[in-house]
Amino acid sequence: MYEIFHILDQVTDSDVPVLIQGESGTGKELIARALHFNSKRKDHPFVSENCSAIPETLLESEFFGYEKGAFTGADQDKPGLFEIANGGTLFLDEISEMNLDMQAKLLRVLQEGEIRRVGGKKTIRVDVRLISACNRDLAEEVRKKRFRSDLFYRINVITIELPPLRERKEDIPLLVEHFLQRGAKKIGRKKRISPRALEYLMEYDWPGNVRELENEIERAMVLAEDVITPDVLSPSILALKHGS
Repeated sequence: MYEIFHILDQVTDSDVPVLIQGESGTGKELIARALHFNSKRKDHPFVSENCSAIPETLLESEFFGYEKGAFTGADQDKPGLFEIANGGTLFLDEISEMNLDMQAKLLRVLQEGEIRRVGGKKTIRVDVRLISACNRDLAEEVRKKRFRSDLFYRINVITIELPPLRERKEDIPLLVEHFLQRGAKKIGRKKRISPRALEYLMEYDWPGNVRELENEIERAMVLAEDVITPDVLSPSILALKHGS
């Protein structure tokens, strides 16, 4: 993680595209936000979108916007993600889920710095830093011809490989403390974790990574009184300890 932080320090004030790779839940969007909010673009929008959450038929209009009358239901002009993020950062999670046709259109925008709304005739200049993320090996997706090689090289100027939580368990106490502090703001009451409960968390492999740990702490804070003890932890965490 120190190596990753060093890379972040080096590229924060650059506009080069960054590709973040890692398992689901490792905190790829947190890294993207850190890049944006410590950069010269911090006073401009940070726009995040999960490509797998948008139906293929809507990708173009979501990314580039549309003009009134462009299609049935388009009763007014709507800006797309690139216009909304203008001057700031656009974070595209699960970029490997984008179809090849849309990949070609995204490449053209990155090369030319301009978009055209669906149903529109004029081009619109946009200044956006692109940060992409993927939980697959994108180079392997290129070899399998599921991802365009030209787009891959365009977005892959800087690559950050985010390790899963099971490979950086020394981060768990710090993350737990962070989630406890954030949870205290939500519920208006501070809670702490017992050393024994922390031992359980340290021995678990966290297949859901940081997101799973965050959910576990949020759940435990609801169930615990003042101190989070092992009895309020999830059965899957307790079972692992009991079986060892």
